[in-house]
Amino acid sequence: MAIPLLRIKLVSNMVDVHCHVDLYPDPMSIVNECEQLSIFTIAVTNLPSHFMLGYKKLLQCKKVRLAVGMHPLYANMHAQEFHYFLECLRHTSYIGEIGLDYSKEGIATKEIQYNSFERILSSIKGQNKILSIHSRKAESDVFDLLLKYEIKAAIFHWYTGPVTLVDKIAAAGYYFSINPEMVKSKNSIETLRRIPPANILTESDGPFIECKKRVVKPSDLGIVSEHLAFILKISHLSAQAIIDNNFKRLISIIR
Repeated sequence: MAIPLLRIKLVSNMVDVHCHVDLYPDPMSIVNECEQLSIFTIAVTNLPSHFMLGYKKLLQCKKVRLAVGMHPLYANMHAQEFHYFLECLRHTSYIGEIGLDYSKEGIATKEIQYNSFERILSSIKGQNKILSIHSRKAESDVFDLLLKYEIKAAIFHWYTGPVTLVDKIAAAGYYFSINPEMVKSKNSIETLRRIPPANILTESDGPFIECKKRVVKPSDLGIVSEHLAFILKISHLSAQAIIDNNFKRLISIIR
């Protein structure tokens, strides 16, 4: 009986700070599972109009929180969506997915992205909001802008930037969210070893990752804490406790 009870305890402490719940074939099944298993989940969106579609559906949820986003790869839609973003800010303490993408996929809209991201940060400066950040190939610019606008709480989602920048990001009090794909990558593991335990959180980034030969779900995040336990040379329960405590510290700014 000890093994099932242990698993229940681990599941109840899970935290998913970056999940695209609205992009699953059946979003409410994911929401209901998170509620039933007591997995605190930040459901990020790619545009404010997407937030508006889901907001009322999740009002009664205790564990799932909807975040308003302006994904950098949707930069050509930001101008027409920005007034919605400002309106949605009144309804949530969570902002994401936002940021910059200078990869081959996003470089064509670099200037639009930068101006939009700066406008977003300017609009929330001084407010107690929690940000989930996209920073692919643009980590230094993202970090500099967060500091410029005195952002208190930010999570670097699926960080793939220079290991040397990790120290500065962590020293600023920002977090890194780790997903099941990252613990498979040699380069990501090198980054994980550099991140202070007090700056680590977990994410699924569902449904964009496969886990156990299917699309990942928030309930799969025990895999991440198991790998973190191995990297940190601590028990699985200790790794989960670190993540839980980090998350409590993060959300204390909005309580």
